Amino acid sequence: MRATLSRHRRLLAAVLAAAAAALGLAATRPHPRRVPVLVAARDLPGGTALRATDVAVRALPARAVPEGTVRRAAGRTLAGPVRRGEPLTDVRLRGGTLLDGADPGAVATPVRLADAAVVRLLHAGDRVDLLAARAEGPLPARTVAAAVPVLAVPRPGPGTGTGDGALVVLRTDRAQAAAIARAAVDSRLSVAIVG
Repeated sequence: MRATLSRHRRLLAAVLAAAAAALGLAATRPHPRRVPVLVAARDLPGGTALRATDVAVRALPARAVPEGTVRRAAGRTLAGPVRRGEPLTDVRLRGGTLLDGADPGAVATPVRLADAAVVRLLHAGDRVDLLAARAEGPLPARTVAAAVPVLAVPRPGPGTGTGDGALVVLRTDRAQAAAIARAAVDSRLSVAIVG
């Protein structure tokens, strides 16, 4: 019985010694090189103008870093939505204008909506009907532009109150832009979000 126990102890000791040696060798192996990369600090919708608080720096293994990662993101605009932790690359950021990739006849039309709270519901990529209603008279609201996409929802500047309404940028054609400008002179503008 003692001989059997002695053999098992020796075998267990040999296994433990081999495991300790393997762990020691693994600890001395060099770790893969890590590269600092800008990632989204949280889920962000498309059209977001990035601020420093919207991005974070994460160290990723060099082999996991995608092509086209950017070194500066603040002030640039997202071309589409990104998930928290997703590396920011050149294809995730817009180039120079709001109309990149749009039809040749498209224009970016800034519109001041009467109700700032409505603008907080909008995101780049939403489609809206732009409505104009006159304060005087029993006339119903009229549709000035139908199913136009939202290009951007600029953050309000300092000193901008909710009584001033809020700005949204829509992609329209030139005729719609002219109709919107006419309606803005004597009507309150609002939107209905459409599918």
